[in-house]
Amino acid sequence: MNYKVIVLIILAATFLYKLFLEYLDVRSVKNPLPENVSDIYDAEKYRTWRNYKGEKSRNEIISLITGFVVEFIVMAFNVYACFSGLFPNVFFWGMFAVLLLNNLLDIFQLPIAYYDDMKIEAKYGFNRKTKKTFWADRIKSFLISLIILTIVGAILIFFHTKLGDWLIVAFTGVLMLIILLISFLYPIFSKIFNKFTPLEDGELKEKLTALLEKNGYKVRAIQVMDGSKRSTKMNAYFTGFGKMKTVVLYDTLKEAMTVDEICAVFAHEMGHGLHKDTLKSSFMSFIEVAILSFLAWFTLKTPEIFTAFGFDKINYGFAIILIMSVEFALIQPLFSLVSNYFSRIHEYRADEQAVKEGYGKALIVALKKLAENNFADLSPNPIIVKLYYSHPTLSQRFEAIEKSLNK
Repeated sequence: MNYKVIVLIILAATFLYKLFLEYLDVRSVKNPLPENVSDIYDAEKYRTWRNYKGEKSRNEIISLITGFVVEFIVMAFNVYACFSGLFPNVFFWGMFAVLLLNNLLDIFQLPIAYYDDMKIEAKYGFNRKTKKTFWADRIKSFLISLIILTIVGAILIFFHTKLGDWLIVAFTGVLMLIILLISFLYPIFSKIFNKFTPLEDGELKEKLTALLEKNGYKVRAIQVMDGSKRSTKMNAYFTGFGKMKTVVLYDTLKEAMTVDEICAVFAHEMGHGLHKDTLKSSFMSFIEVAILSFLAWFTLKTPEIFTAFGFDKINYGFAIILIMSVEFALIQPLFSLVSNYFSRIHEYRADEQAVKEGYGKALIVALKKLAENNFADLSPNPIIVKLYYSHPTLSQRFEAIEKSLNK
């Protein structure tokens, strides 16, 4: 069996699939706006949004083509094996070499990413990054990615050489622990990129604290993140396990919304906690990790795959690349279809919680502000929504909120 041809065909098929979805996304700008969201953009801003969408889509298509061409050439001409040969001929260094090269290949995407941030986002008033911030973020992301992948690769080497066929069970367990650990350490990672300051005393702090404590949560801190350092777009989130929570507001959100609108956003987020949505999404993550572990077992049981790409033995770094970029890519659309279906159900239920807390109308206003500020697509293609939207469309959310308000 010619494994190289199979891998290259899968790469090409995956690329064409993504290109087709991008085509559908571009076409969606011609979709009529649902009546209940038609007031978010005025005529001039709607034209601006369409121009923004067009420029972003063109840049994304260039990114897709560049990524595919680079990956195809590197795979077809055994570049990973050649680069790995420059390092000591032991499992760890062979693995590290391949992962290092894979991260270094992002250099071909840098001009595209720079143009996206510093030109398109800046042109439409979103980007606030300086050149220094852009490059600092890229270097930090490169190092964090390389460190995490190297740790995963080292664990894969250990379990495969020590446990053989028990790899699936052990690797699944450890990967889940790593995912949970990253979630736990997310506030620390955030501080690498952003500055956090405590929310000042006042009505907002009192209402947020009362809202959470009323529903059994303890507030560790309420912090404001300097999101405006990079963008004018708005966001907010919870962190923390169990009932102890840290509330994080983007400074852009705090400046643009009223106290009740911010409380509405967090009543929604609190709804996720009350319904254990994070725990349920962890179950989906467990399934995904189990699939990845099975693919790792299958890949490492087939050494011919590695010799087809110029390696003289198993390379664990190349195995990770094959699993993520080739094998899982085949089933990823189906997995996304299922996981995002349940995620959208969770979002409806979280919106309903905001209604129960008395913030239904404020949530609608807040979501409209978020959509306008973040240049949301108000009428996306239904196929893309089903495959990749973790949230219902804004129109669908408004319909559900209005039904809850009328009960």
